[in-house]
Amino acid sequence: MSRTASPAPAQRTNFIAGEWLASAGAGREIHDPTHGRAIATVPDATPAEVAAAVGAARAAQEPWGRRPALERAQLLRALADRIEADGERLAATVTAEVGKPISQAAGEVGFAVAILRYTAEWALRLQGDVLPADQPDEVINVIRVPVGTVAAICAWNFPLAMLARKVAPALLAGNTVVAKPSELTPLSALAVTALAAEAGFPDGVLNLVCGGPDTGRALVGHPGVDMVSMTGSTRAGTQILADVAENLTRVSLELGGKAPAIVLADADLPAAVQQVLGARHLNGGQVCTSAEVVYVEREVLDAFSERYVRAASALRVGDPREDADIGPLVSEGHLAKVQAAVDGALAAGAQPLLAGGRDDSRGPGYWFSPVVLGGVDAQMPVAGDEVFGPVTPIVAIESLQEAIELTNASPYGLSAYLYTRNYQHAMRAARDLRCGELYINRGIGEALQAYHSGHRRSGIGGEDGLYGLLGYTQLRSVYHHFGEIEGSAQDGI
Repeated sequence: MSRTASPAPAQRTNFIAGEWLASAGAGREIHDPTHGRAIATVPDATPAEVAAAVGAARAAQEPWGRRPALERAQLLRALADRIEADGERLAATVTAEVGKPISQAAGEVGFAVAILRYTAEWALRLQGDVLPADQPDEVINVIRVPVGTVAAICAWNFPLAMLARKVAPALLAGNTVVAKPSELTPLSALAVTALAAEAGFPDGVLNLVCGGPDTGRALVGHPGVDMVSMTGSTRAGTQILADVAENLTRVSLELGGKAPAIVLADADLPAAVQQVLGARHLNGGQVCTSAEVVYVEREVLDAFSERYVRAASALRVGDPREDADIGPLVSEGHLAKVQAAVDGALAAGAQPLLAGGRDDSRGPGYWFSPVVLGGVDAQMPVAGDEVFGPVTPIVAIESLQEAIELTNASPYGLSAYLYTRNYQHAMRAARDLRCGELYINRGIGEALQAYHSGHRRSGIGGEDGLYGLLGYTQLRSVYHHFGEIEGSAQDGI
């Protein structure tokens, strides 16, 4: 049983059956967004290496699933303890690969610890059912059993938290895991996998392969994978659905979003400004639940816009290792995508209330200052397409009903925000908005005991809480007949 504390440098970045193994794949440079220089090289796992990881997970699943749930929970707690003890190093790693401010990276480490400990508490709480039978001398049990081997595909914006969010419920439920971190941000996942080895997880229970889209497709399309849990773009989600179709593999997909923040005339305006500001700019706006567009009732449009621009102007863009509100964006390619969204909006007639954007004056790195756009028509791409950066389009609306119609016309349905003092408005929005989660008079940040899910093109299935945990189980009906066995076959269905 391997207990290697950390992977060796260079090519040893596949963790398979308890061992750090060299990869034959081509190397891929990992860049620090603050200066754009390479800080590590991580190879792409080959299809043969992916197959070896899946094989190791399948071999380990049956003995792991037969372990008492309390033992599985204890290992989750042991991993949580190690992550917490190593929190400063892990937060620095997240900042180095993502570019998020160190305080936010520390919060991500804390979330990973919390979800591991929270999930462990469900060890003795996963229940089935005892049902009455339609035959004499019989009882029907409906029990929960593991799905099998889970492929965990993690997004780049929260690389450590996403890994814990998928691994914790999958393992507690008795599944084994092959994880693939994003090719942009694999370093914190490598570090956590090393800590899991230290914590005592049996060989093959948690495996990790690094790589880009080809590695991911080899993993999700492998016939030995029983479930794919993925967080990423809607485009990647549709590709996964195509890749798993032949094997009819179960999926849980948390995909893109275009969350509206709806500010009504009766809202507490100063509070709404601060909450929307945080919901737009956490991690530089690189969050699937970010407030991507702001619908403001026309009566308070000017007052809200004035306050919001003033607050956004005060945000500190700078070195994420120091006291900054916003660090760089994750990559050169993503920086170009966000800037193109702004350029397109300005060309379509939007007004730059705060003209930030790409900032090469800070030197090398992927720097982008907040942009606030006024005069935005709801039909402009910047108001309808996910931007995933610190760009705030403000759209005037006449009523809550118009905001509901605009929101529901979007193909996305992940999150939404509403700011109002009117109880009827709040209840109407809760009933009528087509989204997986609604934040009323508060800012960004889902609770780990709730259910994080998207509707429509924002996903299938979901994560967190009891409902997320149950997604890593499947049901089995067991018919217990305790009467005398008949000598001939019974009619039935």
